[in-house]
Formats: sequence, structure tokens, C-alpha cells
Amino acid sequence: MPDAPTPREVGPDAPAPGGPGLRAAVLEWFDENARDLPWRAPDRTPWGVLVSEVMLQQTPVVRVEPAWRAWMARWPEPADLAAAGTADVLRAWDRLGYPRRALRLQECARVVVERHDGTVPRTTEELLALPGVGAYTAAAVQAFAFGLRSVVLDTNVRRVLARSVGGTALPAPSQTTAEVRLAASYVPDDDATAARWSAASMELGALVCTARSPRCEECPVAGLCAWRAAGRPDDEHAARRRTQAWAGTDRQVRGRVMALLREALEPVPAHALDAVWPDRTQRERCVAGLLADGLVVRVPGPSDDDPPTYRLP
Repeated sequence: MPDAPTPREVGPDAPAPGGPGLRAAVLEWFDENARDLPWRAPDRTPWGVLVSEVMLQQTPVVRVEPAWRAWMARWPEPADLAAAGTADVLRAWDRLGYPRRALRLQECARVVVERHDGTVPRTTEELLALPGVGAYTAAAVQAFAFGLRSVVLDTNVRRVLARSVGGTALPAPSQTTAEVRLAASYVPDDDATAARWSAASMELGALVCTARSPRCEECPVAGLCAWRAAGRPDDEHAARRRTQAWAGTDRQVRGRVMALLREALEPVPAHALDAVWPDRTQRERCVAGLLADGLVVRVPGPSDDDPPTYRLP
């Protein structure tokens, strides 16, 4: 996937089709409809924004908001998280899913402390050098933490542009260079408006221009939307699209193992894991994966005849 352009590296090479009117309508809508989220508050910190972006990866806002508030109350600065115990970090991550993100976030905090004196950097190069920070997260931190012009291109923004400009129900599965250039052409030149545009277009995709049930009657750019003008082609395909099934997957098994270990006050004996999942082969595969990811520690028994126990790092 191509990296998003860095601030000022890409400007509108040519006028974006319907650009000024579309941008103005989305920004006006955002002023009236933006959700009151803590990582958007005036007292937000760059660290708080970075934490929110990591938590929001593949996790809905309704689950992230209470977890973010608790996390920031406990570890308000990178130095706080860097000094925390890994087991405490994994327990605090709780059921946000993909717990490797928690380990990467703590590793990120340590690098921020070691290389940047505990202050989140703002340049593209420095942000991309942080553990767990890719092109999207770097651009989002620049826009939402520092108010800088960047090309923030998440799933929601991609869908808004695919429909309103490209006339398609959904964007391509993988981000393309042409798509990044198109997105960059819609980002206003000045920092403040560019940052607002990034938040506004993302919010429109999250609340109105949704993947399966778009509310075109409420959309501020319905009159400018190429997809709507074309009669919403492939709408049924978009509506039928489903996320990956959860029941019976390795993700579910891994989640159950992690939940057992989070709740345990002492190392868990091997036989206790048997109750987590009936399929031994799948269970052992998932435990092996958790061990390899550094999310679980295996403690050998006192002798070769004693079974091992398992605990958080």
C-alpha cells in the first residue's frame, strides 16, 4: 500500500471536480454534527491523539471511548506507559481486540521517551519511525494533534471520495496511487482548514456515508455525489458486504485465552486452558501464536513431570 503524502508534498495539481463546493458543504455539516469525542477536546494532547488512533484501528468508537478515558487517566504521558508493567498494560487493554496493539503502543511510548524526551514528534519521518505508526496514523496525528496539513485517508474518507467523486459504491480493496492523489487534491492548502477537512470527511463516512446503509437523504453533498447521480450502482453489493465472521475463528480462541489470563491473579495451569476451547488442535495453535507474539509467557513446571503454567508477560 503506498504511503500517504507528507504535508505540503502534494497539492492540487488541477482543480478537484466539485472540490470547493463539496469541501464547503462537508465542513459546514461537520460544524453542526461532529461528535463530542475526548480526543477532539481543546485540552487534547498529541499523546492522547496517538493513543486514540491506535485504539480506533478496527475497533468502534463506542468501545474505544471508555477505554481511552481510563487509559489516559492512568497513563497520561508516554513516560507513564513506558514505565508500566506489561501485564498491567494488557489487562487495561481488556477487550479492545488485537492486543498486540497494546504492546506496540507501549513500545512506542518507550521510543518517544528515549528519542524525543517524552514528547510526541510532529514530522512525518519521526512519526513513521515510531513502533506501530504507519502512514495513516502519522498523517492523523499531524492533522488532529498538531493541526497540520496532511492527507488522512482511512476507510471512511476513501468511501466518501469513491462515491461522491468516483461514482462507485466502494473503493478498491487496496489503496492506489491515483486514489491518494485524488484525496490530496481535496485537502485545502492551509493547515487549519486542512485538519478540519480531514476530520469532517472522516466523520461523514462514519455517520452518514456508511458502507452498508448510507443515509443519502441526510448527506450534505447529495446534490454533488456522482454515485447518487448515477443511481447508486452496485448498492446491493455494498449492502451485502459483511465483516469477517467471529464465531469459531482463531481470533475468538485467542481472545478467550487472553481473557482467562487477564482475570487470573496467579499463573494459570495448562489444564485450565482446556476449558477455554474444545478443539485441542486449534487451541494449541492459538496459544502457540500468543507465545510467539509475546502476549503470553509459558512457565515450565518445577520438574519435567510437572505441567507448565501460563501468565501475561
